[in-house]
Amino acid sequence: MLSRLTRPQALAVCAAPVAALLATAVFAPLPFSVAQPGATADVLGEYRGTQVITVSGAPVRETSGELRMTTIEATSPDTRVGLPDVIDSWFDTDRAVMPRDSVYPSGDDLEEIEQYNRKQMEESQDEATEAALGHLGLEDEDIEVDLKLADVGGPSAGLLFSLGIVDKLDGDGSGGDLTGGRVVAGTGTIDADGTVGAVGGVPLKTQAARRDGATVFLVPEAECAEAQAELPEGLRLIPVTTLGGAIDALVALEKGTGKVPSC
Repeated sequence: MLSRLTRPQALAVCAAPVAALLATAVFAPLPFSVAQPGATADVLGEYRGTQVITVSGAPVRETSGELRMTTIEATSPDTRVGLPDVIDSWFDTDRAVMPRDSVYPSGDDLEEIEQYNRKQMEESQDEATEAALGHLGLEDEDIEVDLKLADVGGPSAGLLFSLGIVDKLDGDGSGGDLTGGRVVAGTGTIDADGTVGAVGGVPLKTQAARRDGATVFLVPEAECAEAQAELPEGLRLIPVTTLGGAIDALVALEKGTGKVPSC
């Protein structure tokens, strides 16, 4: 025996599964992490009481200014990020929603993630040292470089490590500092041959840099557009593709000669 539903009853029946789906969407965890500007560290100085760059086997210069590597802080991989979090972050310039796999490419296990990040940092430090010494023609010299940056993982400090080593050993090549006394920040991976690579999270890193006093930001050229989208006032972008190009740009900026690249 069949009975016919009235129009209000039919609407109520149809609305029920829709409401259930919406409720599920609101409260279900999503494969995202919420990130915000993190700490910065002057690689020419100390971080948490420990010298970041220590060089032995060669004279080291006294430097002025700062070279600040930048980071982002993201929710842990086991944090439940729901639709309300995504919506809130969408309208907040101090936070960003990023695919969890781009923040934690090694999975969800915290111990594995920490090991992965430590390994990436160690490889980045080795390549940064090789790139810097190679740029200065010192790769065959008996020079040891020790890099320490507590509680920071991943490869994105590579460029700044290399610049710090160069500044401590050679400066601008004629007695001056690469920074020109400024607070220079930046981000970018680096290969042993000096090639600079993209890193992600650039808009948040520019905010961290400006917050900590930077007026210049070195950005991988491929991420210029992303960096410009939410660029803090008073921060100048300099795109780079190689360690040599970054050094040339900083020297040109310091001396006021030559063209300084811009995004």
